[in-house]
Amino acid sequence: MAVPVTTCPHCGRPGAVFVHREVGEPTDLVCPEGHQWRAVGRPGWAPCASSAAQSGRYGADDASTWTEPMDVDKDGQRWRIGTPDDVRWLAGQTTQGFSVTTAIPPVFDAYATFHPPEGVGFDAHERAVVDELASCTTDQPWWLGYLDTGAHDVVFPHAPRISLYWDYPYVVVEAGPEQALTWRTGHMRGDGPLPDLFFPADRSWLVSALWDDTWTDFGGSAAVVARLRRHPLVNARPVGPDEDACPPGLTRG
Repeated sequence: MAVPVTTCPHCGRPGAVFVHREVGEPTDLVCPEGHQWRAVGRPGWAPCASSAAQSGRYGADDASTWTEPMDVDKDGQRWRIGTPDDVRWLAGQTTQGFSVTTAIPPVFDAYATFHPPEGVGFDAHERAVVDELASCTTDQPWWLGYLDTGAHDVVFPHAPRISLYWDYPYVVVEAGPEQALTWRTGHMRGDGPLPDLFFPADRSWLVSALWDDTWTDFGGSAAVVARLRRHPLVNARPVGPDEDACPPGLTRG
């Protein structure tokens, strides 16, 4: 799912993943100018064996060196695809292990996890999450990140990917809460619409669900965590930065 850094044979600019391919198969690349070409994947590469993971640091940028903004069309509007600079505050800042800071950098005052409570569907649960976050966030863009697992919708399949965590490839786009609830249906955790990662432009909080997790992690202010905890459909559970983040009754994938 990742390829060596390579440059465009037409203009010499760095390329990024264009279409997901299996390990070892030919991979399509695209540069910021829109030129497309094919490269060969690294034989035997797997996310958990990346150089970043082996060194104990996640979020290597070696496969995400493109820097020019790129706009894409959807719903009659233009949306900006994020570059590595837009997530640099997150890339390489998480920790190794089973705590919430594996998904959320240890820069927030409070942390929590959430998942749908028993008897509540993903749509109702995730709408409650977004409504609560929108109500306590000033009007601003949100960055939405869709993890390319090869099996789930990333909304913009031809957009360049950004490497985060164990070099996982994400499509990151600047949009807002409405798009977070409407752009796709179905993710790693169930039938809901939420992106796998999202945060406001001011980075006052972060929502992130890792590949193997059956819940979602959150970092923000203590006031926002308390607010999420009070909403019965959100089902938020405060956790310390050094605690095992897996909620009681759930298991890792």
